Amino acid sequence: MKYDPIKRKLGVVFNSTPFLRKLFYHLLDLLLLRSWHIRKEIRLWAKTTHGTQHILDAGSGFGQYDYYLASKNKNWIIKGVDVKTEQIADCNSFFSRVGLTNASFSEADLTKINEKDQYDLVLCVDVMEHIEEDELVFKNFYRALKPGGQLLVSTPSDQGGSDVHHDHDHDHEEGAHGFIDEHVRDGYGIQDITDKLKRAGFSRSEVYYQYGPPGKLGWKLSMKYPIVMLNTSAVFYIVLPFYYLITFPFVLLLNTMDSRGKHKTGTGLVAKAWK
Repeated sequence: MKYDPIKRKLGVVFNSTPFLRKLFYHLLDLLLLRSWHIRKEIRLWAKTTHGTQHILDAGSGFGQYDYYLASKNKNWIIKGVDVKTEQIADCNSFFSRVGLTNASFSEADLTKINEKDQYDLVLCVDVMEHIEEDELVFKNFYRALKPGGQLLVSTPSDQGGSDVHHDHDHDHEEGAHGFIDEHVRDGYGIQDITDKLKRAGFSRSEVYYQYGPPGKLGWKLSMKYPIVMLNTSAVFYIVLPFYYLITFPFVLLLNTMDSRGKHKTGTGLVAKAWK
């Protein structure tokens, strides 16, 4: 299942005006459970800081989190990097148009970044599952952070991240593909990513599950089923607003439950590590 073509088509609509772009960001913040967890962790991090902070968004994509960070505190200097040049140009243009001068964007390959002691926070959302050389990237993040700086990662877990495993009421098929074809691994285990962060040099880390039972159901309602429909037929672009009108209240409830609870298992992980 290809995700990028759907994102590009939606991007054409929501990029037409700054108002629609901001609306798009707000909708993503409400619909995407990972955004609930990331924003919660950013608020916790912010309580430990004061004054100017330098932040690297490693894999900035549409610029959703950069907009949240740049709007939240004008003393935060945000640098977004991505391998996709069209998204970099798009974000630079939009942020300039809306006057958020504390965020800038540039092209970069995370396996090749070579900055040292530059950032108070490195944010990496839904990126590590796309990179084969993940330990090299973790080492690059460690080097780029200032002493005491924090890394914040959101990524699928090995408990069915990106719906890579079939539900229990379906027969398992050998070599079944995940919902998002672009992923290079099924996901991380808690011990797996903890060990990799330690080998990268991080002195301390905390890892927990997101997308527990309520979050997994919410993800299917908010993301999986709509994307399946949109990949099936363009007609569903017309149906989609009515679909969300019905499911939106349930998604908000499920996301609230997931972000406030602790889960013994989950299809996603949040990893925090300190230099």
